[in-house]
Amino acid sequence: MDLVGRSVEQEWPVTSADTANAVGSGSLPVLGTPRLLAWLEATTCAVIDPALPEGSTSVGTRVDLEHLAPTPVGGRVTCSAVVTGQTSRAVTFAVMARDDRGADVARGTIIRVVVDSARFLGRLS
Repeated sequence: MDLVGRSVEQEWPVTSADTANAVGSGSLPVLGTPRLLAWLEATTCAVIDPALPEGSTSVGTRVDLEHLAPTPVGGRVTCSAVVTGQTSRAVTFAVMARDDRGADVARGTIIRVVVDSARFLGRLS
């Protein structure tokens, strides 16, 4: 499973349910950082999921994200993720988000680790 260089873009509309005041990360009616991070993580999953062996999944283990600009309700955000590194189980992504006006909304790095789903969930007991 060589993923380095693979990438995906996904577009998301900003609704009132995505705002900082709706997700509990502030009081303003603009895209909240937790929702933006969730979209970026979903984009990394869209890159890695098709390549995973059966019975495996990936889990986020590290995030370094800079939220650069506000996005209003009604705006659209395009999230991109590209694999920049890979070890036996860890996959590193460069992530970026831009709004429909072309402004950079966020950039950073997300690391996901490939795990056996059953074994991972078994650790909860």
